[in-house]
Amino acid sequence: MTYTQLAVIGVVLAVVIDLWLLRTRLLTRTAFWVSYAIIVFFQLLTNGVLTGLRIVRYDGEVIIGSTTPAEGPPPILGDGRILYAPVEDLLFGFALILLTLSLWVWWGRRGVQRLPYSGPPIRGFPGARRVEDVASSVASDAADPPGAEAAAGDASGSPRR
Repeated sequence: MTYTQLAVIGVVLAVVIDLWLLRTRLLTRTAFWVSYAIIVFFQLLTNGVLTGLRIVRYDGEVIIGSTTPAEGPPPILGDGRILYAPVEDLLFGFALILLTLSLWVWWGRRGVQRLPYSGPPIRGFPGARRVEDVASSVASDAADPPGAEAAAGDASGSPRR
């Protein structure tokens, strides 16, 4: 199987997963396409540098278009390339980005990691608290601020103890 075939299969699978399996429908959103335009700009920039300077070379039998010429850089446009980058790299990058964002949105809708937290749980350190513990204490403080019972007092006007 060639890189071209794998890239096309990757795009088809990512589209099917986005539209029908996970039903995130990112392809129908303007925000996705604006984000993708930013990403593809940097993909073309880095891929163009790597292939234009001949750091990465491709075999012409496994990509659309041409072989990498023996002398000089590959064509900037045409012959299966866009800004030196083979079309397959752009297809494969699109599939990776779409699949990653689709899974991210899908997991987010299911409440996976609602609060930010990084690293393993902190154990053995006095006073160390997890983000979830801090969030719950902030929520309880907002509902019942410290000293609220002292300020409320009782019928005689003296604060409660």
